[in-house]
Amino acid sequence: MRSPFSPLQLVLLLFLLVFLLAFVQLQLISLSFEKLGLSPLGALLLLLSCLFGSAINLPLFSVRALPPPEFIPTPFGLLRPPPLPFTGRTIVAINVGGGLIPVLFSLYLINRLNLPLWPLALGTATVSAIAYFLSRPIPGIGIGMPMFVAPIAAATVGLLLGGDNPAPFAYICGTLGVLIGADLLRLKDLPALGAPIASIGGAGTFDGIFMTGVLAVLLA
Repeated sequence: MRSPFSPLQLVLLLFLLVFLLAFVQLQLISLSFEKLGLSPLGALLLLLSCLFGSAINLPLFSVRALPPPEFIPTPFGLLRPPPLPFTGRTIVAINVGGGLIPVLFSLYLINRLNLPLWPLALGTATVSAIAYFLSRPIPGIGIGMPMFVAPIAAATVGLLLGGDNPAPFAYICGTLGVLIGADLLRLKDLPALGAPIASIGGAGTFDGIFMTGVLAVLLA
């Protein structure tokens, strides 16, 4: 049976679907930042900063590491880029787009909104504990964690403890909670992983820390 669409029409249709999906995703991310009190221009600037910052890792220190296993599993069935060569040490770095910028923005929100620190500390500790117990070391790669657990936990914390500011609470507790629980508290596991680099903030814009903040705000 002959297809009613020509190859060119199918390509154009596929391009349109990809464009619409990307547009919806960017709109949702922009909406989440606007719920945090940013103007549309401010939301766009923050989004672009995280996007371009995701390509930058700032080295902090290095630790001795064991050789990685010959077979390196792909975390949670997702594709990943080819690993860097192993040199006997793991470089610990912080990712600008997925770690540094979300932390600085969290501190900005705390200061601008004068948010109470004790509820924030409790909410961050809760998300940190969840992130720690549900994350797991992946030999040759780093630390992996299911994507949607932390956003749901952060949104719940924001609704319970955030009072009149559930969205900022969700963002702050989500980003700092994943940063502490899945990254900082897991530094002790790095020498056994055999990973050439361990980036706090992971892959940047679409890493768990950034996406946790975005999705938590949308859910709160």
